[in-house]
Amino acid sequence: MISTSFLLKTFVFLLLWTNFLFSTVCLAQDLTYAKEVIRNLCDESMKGRGYVENGDKSAAAYIATEFEKAGLKKYSKTYFQHFTTPVNSFPGEMTLFINGKKLKPGEDFLIDPGSPGISGKFSVVSFNADDLLKNEVWISKMKSAASKFIIVEAFDKTKYNSEQVKQLNEIISFLKYSKENPAQGTIIMTTDKLTWSGSTELYSTPSFMVKLESATEEIKSIEVSAENKFLKNHQTQNVIGYIEGTNKDSLLVFTAHYDHLGMMGKETMFPGANDNASGVSMLLNLVKHYAAQKPKYTMVFIAFAAEEIGLVGSTYFTEHPVFPLKKIKFLINFDLAGTGDDGIQVVNGKVYQQKFDQISKLNEEGMLLKQVKIRGEACNSDHCMFHSKGVPCFFIYTLGGIQAYHDIYDRPETLPLTEYEDYFTLLVKFIQTL
Repeated sequence: MISTSFLLKTFVFLLLWTNFLFSTVCLAQDLTYAKEVIRNLCDESMKGRGYVENGDKSAAAYIATEFEKAGLKKYSKTYFQHFTTPVNSFPGEMTLFINGKKLKPGEDFLIDPGSPGISGKFSVVSFNADDLLKNEVWISKMKSAASKFIIVEAFDKTKYNSEQVKQLNEIISFLKYSKENPAQGTIIMTTDKLTWSGSTELYSTPSFMVKLESATEEIKSIEVSAENKFLKNHQTQNVIGYIEGTNKDSLLVFTAHYDHLGMMGKETMFPGANDNASGVSMLLNLVKHYAAQKPKYTMVFIAFAAEEIGLVGSTYFTEHPVFPLKKIKFLINFDLAGTGDDGIQVVNGKVYQQKFDQISKLNEEGMLLKQVKIRGEACNSDHCMFHSKGVPCFFIYTLGGIQAYHDIYDRPETLPLTEYEDYFTLLVKFIQTL
């Protein structure tokens, strides 16, 4: 005969095992959905979520569809808050030959994001660091650069003091952006990692950043074909939805920017898996989580456009809010959510020390992340626009792992999502305390 004690122990074991399996499945579903979101946002059809072939609009439409599936409510007829912004784009040719050798865009070189288009073959005038530190030398050389390209040779910064490095950077900026430079364009040789960005401005001449290892011989000629399109009033959109809580007077707001750098020419895409498809995936995972249970406070979810060109989307929202900003109890902004090997960084942690201590304590109790690192104020993502208006907020990003950032290598297949599940768990626990 099977004893009552044995049956009780078996029942408890099965209950615990079932709970474990259920918990594991739930977390796996979170991670599976995250990977799906990241993969979709980085798909070639999204064009890097930039301003070539309306990549930003495709991404916004996808997020709005996910909001609709989860049953989020709208503040207007659609989830979109439209606005316009100037932005430079590169929809067509993007080729660069140095001494007859064709370089690979994104891998060997980048065009400055504010560059106009250019096409032709040019001779060159070369400047080294010592030339640039002698005003009479570089000014004299610059006068002979008309109809040519200026080449700024790579230099070892450790061989110069801080004042000299500052002077070199200022002169290089002058050569790149000043209308007084008579050259057709500028090429900056570098040993640094190639890191691209976006621009709402259009400069008078083009500039390129070229990896030194891609052109090790003396440069004698270049041939270039780069097509730009400056959009004076490009219409883009924030995506906004909410879940109504039992307390409608206070709001918890969650944000992440969905835009990225788009295309540098018709063949070179910047996928932006970690920056910031990963943050959007965290936002949408929270949408799914809280859509399944009515929260205490109304929760607002905002996917911002145009963060990469100067926090344009969040600036527009805070100047044209769809609800009073004073109703925000707390805001959390997600960016770079795809690693976590070394834990997370909490911007504004020193400003809202009590809230930081709470999330840090929850992490220690749950033994979730390696560390929850504190940081003070930093205007480095969309939270900044809210913080400047007195809205209590954190900006959280993951630490460690891959170093791909603002380059062609920030892809879904290499994004580890190392601590994604524990990060999500910590967030849910923290949100319960707000």
